[in-house]
Amino acid sequence: MIYDDVSDSTRRTLSATARILSTLKLDGPLLIGIALIAVYGQIVVYSASGGDLASLTRGTVRLTLGIVAMLALAQVKPTVLRNLSPWLFGLGVILLVIVDAIGYIGKGAQRWLDLGFVRFQPSEIMKLAVPMMCAWYLHERALPPSGKSLLALAALVLIPVGLTIAQPDLGTGLLILIAGGLVIILAGLSPRIIALLAVAAVGAATIGWNYLHDYQQRRVLTFLDPSADPLGAGYHIIQSTIAIGSGGVFGKGWLKGSQAQLDFLPESSTDFVYAVIGEEFGLVGILVLLCLYLFVVGRALFLSMQTQDTFARLLSGSLALTFFVYVFINAGMVSGLLPVVGVPLPLVSYGGTSMVTLLAGFGILMSLYSHRKLVGS
Repeated sequence: MIYDDVSDSTRRTLSATARILSTLKLDGPLLIGIALIAVYGQIVVYSASGGDLASLTRGTVRLTLGIVAMLALAQVKPTVLRNLSPWLFGLGVILLVIVDAIGYIGKGAQRWLDLGFVRFQPSEIMKLAVPMMCAWYLHERALPPSGKSLLALAALVLIPVGLTIAQPDLGTGLLILIAGGLVIILAGLSPRIIALLAVAAVGAATIGWNYLHDYQQRRVLTFLDPSADPLGAGYHIIQSTIAIGSGGVFGKGWLKGSQAQLDFLPESSTDFVYAVIGEEFGLVGILVLLCLYLFVVGRALFLSMQTQDTFARLLSGSLALTFFVYVFINAGMVSGLLPVVGVPLPLVSYGGTSMVTLLAGFGILMSLYSHRKLVGS
């Protein structure tokens, strides 16, 4: 009898939870995965900041703002999101121009708008606005896109990418390029065209090398040989690989990582927080986090495949795959497998605008999925 009562209580609780999630247009499994990564991140950032409660509080506030954005956007119908796409894109481009002209300068880069009560990066908006705009453009056009459409899409992607790289912010610029590029690839490009674009990208990168800032060139050269400048450009990656390797299988323990706690590891709570995980929680801690990431990406891709119209499929697929790219680039650069480009570890690295943007993207994805029966093709 006691077991029956517990079982009935559990079923009622699960049923009530399902109704609440359905009413709020949220996907339970995806929400659980996001929540677990976010909590994991707060635990790691607290350690990476040296047990600073102020940093934990600020991180919690930013996480809360991101959750609010996710909840709000999950309620918005896809037709509204589609109609707002050109306006959001236009606003983002205008803000990028303003930043390049009079933006706040910090750490040698002019990336922020300072409104007095808040400081934010408009380039983060373009991580959502560019794929939304590309999906909007392709919504009522024949797929795969024609040559004329590809030229128009190239302009839509490269304008904000160029404005972002000029700040300079190469990492965010590459992420915007990837987000828009994924929409175009998902639209059904043939392998031949993708190969031609890859060759063109290599050529553009070769030409663009001469226009990179000195520190950006040093980052690429350091990737090839970190020991060439161990106390300069190679310092970050050397300390990062030392931290990850010293953690072993099970790590040194929470708050016990010498590289982070003794400030040998630069940017330990932002770009290089992955190294803190490797040092304090070891290979096991890294594998747990990667499994959570794979679950979130897999669930997001599953939801994207259930959407019904072109705009929803292209945008949701891009959002899911871009999240995977964030993880891949950050883990690769911190491990010494990719050049350091300043890409944060999603939902883990300390950062306000990036956290809000990521959660807003998941809100859009949940909206596209939950409203699928109401959307006409």
